[in-house]
Amino acid sequence: MRKLKLREGTNTAVLFGHHDRHLKLIEEDLGVRLSARGEELTLDGTPDAIRYAERILTELAALASDGMVLQPDDITHALSALRQSPETPIKELLSNAATIITKKRFVAPKTPTQKAYIDAIETHDIVIGIGPAGTGKTYLAMAMAVSALMKKEVSRIILARPAVEAGEKIGFLPGDMYAKVNPYLRPLYDALFDMMDMERATRAIERGDIEIAPLGFMRGRTLNDSFVILDEAQNATAEQMKMFLTRLGFHSKVVVTGDITQVDLPPERVSGLIEVREILRDVEGIEFVYFDERDVVRHKLVQDIIKAYDQHQKPPQSSGSSSGVTGRRPSQAPNNKQPKPATPTSPLTGPWGQSH
Repeated sequence: MRKLKLREGTNTAVLFGHHDRHLKLIEEDLGVRLSARGEELTLDGTPDAIRYAERILTELAALASDGMVLQPDDITHALSALRQSPETPIKELLSNAATIITKKRFVAPKTPTQKAYIDAIETHDIVIGIGPAGTGKTYLAMAMAVSALMKKEVSRIILARPAVEAGEKIGFLPGDMYAKVNPYLRPLYDALFDMMDMERATRAIERGDIEIAPLGFMRGRTLNDSFVILDEAQNATAEQMKMFLTRLGFHSKVVVTGDITQVDLPPERVSGLIEVREILRDVEGIEFVYFDERDVVRHKLVQDIIKAYDQHQKPPQSSGSSSGVTGRRPSQAPNNKQPKPATPTSPLTGPWGQSH
């Protein structure tokens, strides 16, 4: 048995987790018993396990003191990474190419497709992520954008979204132009505030380091030295998609995300995200990454819901070929021509090797 006294002022709420969830994860992984009283921890187990737990807690406490808002997933990833490289400091392990460091937390991919997506963003100037809700398309892109801004790889982040009603008529919205479009942009604010604390993000928005705007505001601009994200791109028209992609300036990255099964445009309008798969599929420097229900990182029922809708929307089996895109899985390209593979051909090991 050993007692560990944490540094005075350590944020024990962040370190221990809600209802001591982080301590329980460490207990289960290392086979030790941990009990906390204020800033003092009691560790009980084998000498080796106690030494290992003490080292992990000390390093995680330092990350918490640096302002990192630790989550249960972060603890799981740290423990998994340490099994691969026991002597490497946790911060260094979590700073590798597979993990994104933001102002509030580190974000690690949880599936092979998510890792391929992160790798694609690092190595390509334009990446188009297509797949169902909950697969991390926007969240990971936002984490990459905040990380790039922190490292001064870009001078600003630009977040855009089509201002299209999602199937319901919300009527007249009061206020000035920005107040009217704000409800459409709310999901981008939510993702941003998960990466940066609200006060810091608000200051960055006021300075112009971060800009959140409807897609229509992009017309006529050239976006240099920027990390640009277009979210919900399935609701961009073909004309808007061409306009947006041709805004790309020097030293910039563009990430486009969307779900082609949830298009809210009027029936007579073509979705730019559906059309762009065929138009740009062979353009060098543009990478398409296709997600499916196995990449969903929300509640397990979300995976089951996506599967059920996929099955329901599949066209009846027949000897003839069907036309159009109705019922096609996100990973299928038009004209039965498969896109360039974006995911690894063999399963990955490590913290991203399992779906959650």
